[in-house]
Amino acid sequence: MKTALALSLLLFSSSALAAVVGKDVSYKAGDTVMKGFLAFDDAAKGKRAGVLVVPEWWGANDYARKRARMLASEGYVALVVDMYGNGQIATNPTEAGALAGSINKNPPLALSRFQAAEQFLGKQPNVKKGEIAALGYCFGGGVVLNMARAGLPLKSVVSYHGVLATDVAVKPGDIKAKIRVFHGEADPVVPPAQVEAFKTEMDNAKADYMFVAYPGVKHTFTNREADSYAAQFNLPLKYDHAADTDSWTRTLEFLKATLN
Repeated sequence: MKTALALSLLLFSSSALAAVVGKDVSYKAGDTVMKGFLAFDDAAKGKRAGVLVVPEWWGANDYARKRARMLASEGYVALVVDMYGNGQIATNPTEAGALAGSINKNPPLALSRFQAAEQFLGKQPNVKKGEIAALGYCFGGGVVLNMARAGLPLKSVVSYHGVLATDVAVKPGDIKAKIRVFHGEADPVVPPAQVEAFKTEMDNAKADYMFVAYPGVKHTFTNREADSYAAQFNLPLKYDHAADTDSWTRTLEFLKATLN
């Protein structure tokens, strides 16, 4: 009897874990095929909010997919956004810089590719209309902040160790989304002057935002691969478990408060 009960519990646990489904998806931005990754809980009933995940400058890799699965386990439908087209993934900083630069230097292209992903997610049968948020990491953090600056109808936007500088001029009332920024104070990629300029910009725009800075924390603090990237490519990156955990906990609280 005990064996049967234990087996039943094991099967139940396995089925619960297997409820999160992840699959490769394709959609188009203009004439370009974009290859993303969609994650959701197939055991959940009814429509739910959607979350766009914009990756680091490496592209739509396994780390971004991991975050999408984590969001799916919390009840959201998550889409990893392909900003580069055809699912391109960089293998070194030179490639990553070139790919990210091609997007950063072309705001209309960035907007069209983000909106293509937003529209694709919004059309999923299990996503509530108008209930979309966006999370971005490093390069992706800058992307989602620029989408908020552009006035896109996102409910909430979260940037992790993202670039804060922008050439976009924002007027009061332009930003519709609520914003959270998680930043490492020891991040040389985003120096204090950029942080202060961002805060001034958000204050002048009368944005609903919160800026969370972690003392002593460096760039890419949410990604466990940061240390290996740092060693391999001599980059100023370092994973920080405490900052990663705190920023994720705050993110889930934020999404719960802003999405229906």
